[in-house]
Amino acid sequence: MQSNKNSKKKSCIARTKQSLIILVLLALFTSTLFYTKTQRIHAKTTSLSTYPFIVLTNYDETLAIGDSIYLVALTSTGALPTWKSSDSKIASVNTYGKVLAKKSGKVTITAKIKGAESSCKITVNKTTITLNETNISLEHGETFLLKSSTSTGAPVTYKANKKSIATVDENGLVTGMKPGDAIITISADGTSETCKVKVKSPQVSLNKTTLSLYRGQTYLLSAKISSNLTPKWKTNKKSVAIVDEKGSVTAIKHGTALISATIDGVTKTCTVIVNSPTIELSTTTVSLVVDQSTKLYATVSSGNTPVWSCSNSNVVEVTNNGTITALKKGTAYVYASEDGTKVKCKVIVTEPKK
Repeated sequence: MQSNKNSKKKSCIARTKQSLIILVLLALFTSTLFYTKTQRIHAKTTSLSTYPFIVLTNYDETLAIGDSIYLVALTSTGALPTWKSSDSKIASVNTYGKVLAKKSGKVTITAKIKGAESSCKITVNKTTITLNETNISLEHGETFLLKSSTSTGAPVTYKANKKSIATVDENGLVTGMKPGDAIITISADGTSETCKVKVKSPQVSLNKTTLSLYRGQTYLLSAKISSNLTPKWKTNKKSVAIVDEKGSVTAIKHGTALISATIDGVTKTCTVIVNSPTIELSTTTVSLVVDQSTKLYATVSSGNTPVWSCSNSNVVEVTNNGTITALKKGTAYVYASEDGTKVKCKVIVTEPKK
């Protein structure tokens, strides 16, 4: 942009120098003409001032917005002209003939003295804006730097029409906010260009779509997301399986639950099956005499410790590690339970022989 400004400045200086040269030449030509033909003019008893006129250095000029140029007027009477613009919003002119281009369009600058006037047609070109891209595609969180230049070297401004979808800063850095379409408008000198922005929905995939666990077991689900953002994890049945903010799933009890990972409206799920365990006892029938003890062993497929109980605590008692003690004559059942699975052992208690 600095080089454009320097070029404009050099161009304006060159035009001003050219105008001054033309003025000097016209002055020399007019002086010579007046000097050599003075007698003839007087002989005819007609004064040159009887026919006033104005000579301009320029009659047709093209400028860019922000450019300025001096129009030089030579009058036959030697009077200083007054200057006027037909539309000062397009180009203004001061009392010294300095024209300043303000916005695109066409305007007439007129120099006037008593009995004469002369005009220069000024065309102010529209500022053009050049962009490095007019269509960009992003994902949520991604950025792209819009680069722009103007024909006049004027600074540009950036504006987004939907900030919830895409934002842009004063330097042209566009950031995707959520899926959708937005337009970035770039403006300078009353001219604007646009860049279309499409924020894409992310691609999401999970490392598991089905998962089998037992109560208490955990598994870390991971989500691969094209936008590299963090998903929101959720379970549809907290009583069966729960999941934390990092995707770690914990089985709570037997059943089926859906674990979902969601980002920007895109959801992927994993079906979690919490299996009921199988339990095998070291024996299914035990015979004891009163005050005798034995220990049952339970092999649980989930690896969890079973809960022990008995059907008749007057006949036997059982500890939490499976030790059975006969209390009095009778029959009872000892149970080993884990997450909905329950197996039993029949215990027959007899009186000791006398």
